[in-house]
Amino acid sequence: MINQIEPWIGEEEKRAIAEYLDSGGWLTEYKHTREFERMIAEYVGCKYVSVVTSGTVALAAAIMALGIKGDEEVIIPDFTMIASANAAILAGAKPVLVDVDKKNLCLNLNLVKKAVTTRTKAIMLVSLNGRSPNMEEFVDFCRCNNFFLIEDAAQSLGSRYRGRHLGTFGDVGCLSFSFPKIITTGQGGAILTNNKEIYDKVLKIKDFGRPVSGVDYHEIMGFNFKFTDLQAVIGIEQMKKLKYRVQRKKQMFRIYKELLGNISGIGFIETNLKDTTPWYMDIILKGRRDVLASYLKERGIRTRPFYPAVHTQPPYSQTKNNFLNSEWAAKSGLWLPSSAFLTDEDVHYVCNHIKNYFKKT
Repeated sequence: MINQIEPWIGEEEKRAIAEYLDSGGWLTEYKHTREFERMIAEYVGCKYVSVVTSGTVALAAAIMALGIKGDEEVIIPDFTMIASANAAILAGAKPVLVDVDKKNLCLNLNLVKKAVTTRTKAIMLVSLNGRSPNMEEFVDFCRCNNFFLIEDAAQSLGSRYRGRHLGTFGDVGCLSFSFPKIITTGQGGAILTNNKEIYDKVLKIKDFGRPVSGVDYHEIMGFNFKFTDLQAVIGIEQMKKLKYRVQRKKQMFRIYKELLGNISGIGFIETNLKDTTPWYMDIILKGRRDVLASYLKERGIRTRPFYPAVHTQPPYSQTKNNFLNSEWAAKSGLWLPSSAFLTDEDVHYVCNHIKNYFKKT
C-alpha cells in the first residue's frame, strides 16, 4: 500500500517527547513553543510568529486582529481548501468567492478587481500547493486601495516568490502543520507578521483577550487558541528536517514530470522549482480522472482528487457567479502519492502503473 500522504515522524521526535515528559514539562505553551516560533521566524524571514491550534484558527485570528467583522468582506479564491472561507466566517467577516487563474490556480487579480465593493477590507491570497501569482502586483493593489493582504500559505512552507518566502508579503500570513504538511505537529498553525501591533493583538486573541498571560483581566474579546509545548517539541525536530524535505519534494516532482510528462492525457501545472516546493504531487487529467484513481487504488496506490470548488459545497451553495477555472480544476486534478519518505523506486512504481493504465485505454 502506498498512501497518498502520510506524516513522517522519526526516532528524533520520539526521543524528544520522552525527554520532555521526563523533564516534568507541563505540556502547555511555554519555552519550547517560543523556540519553535523562533525557528519558523528565522526560516521564513519575518519578525514575529505566533503558533496556534490550526491553520484555520491562524487565518481566523489574523482576520480578527485586523479588525474585520460584520458585513465587511474578504475576497477569497473559490478553488481552495474550504477552511480559507470558513475562517472568515469564524472571524465574523463575509467571504466573497472569486475564480482563480488557470495557469497557477491562485486568485485572478483582474477578477478580484471586479469583485471589490465598498465593504471590501482584505484579499486572502492562497498560494495553493506552494505556487503563487505575481506577488508584487497583489501587494501594490492592496496598498493602493487600502486593503489588507492576508496570505493563506498553509501549503507553502518552503516556497518562495523571487527568493522571498511566501507568507511574508502581506500584512499577515498563515501556515499549517496538520498531518499531511511538509512538517507536522499533528494539528497546528502559525501566524506570521512584521507588524508589532498585529502581533500583539494576536497574542491577546489567542489567550482569551488577556494582555498578560495567567492574569484574569481580559482587555478584548479572545479565545483559547494556544499551542502546546508537547506539539512544539515535535515541531522543533521537524524543523531540523525541513531543508531535506524541501529538496526531496522538488526531486519527486521532477521525477513524476519526467516519467509522465509525455502522456497525452496528463498535464502539469507550470511550476518553478527554484522557488516552489510542491506539497502534493499534482497532475491534470483530460477526463478519466476518477477511473484512473480507482485503477490505482485496486493496485494499492492511493490518490486524492483536487478540492471541490467552494461554491459547490452546501454551506456556500447560494453563491452565484462564474467559476469556470475553479470548476475545471476541481474536476480535472489528482494528487498522487506525495510523502517525502517515498523512494525513487516508489515513484517509478506509481508511474509505471499510470503508464499501464493509459496503454490499456
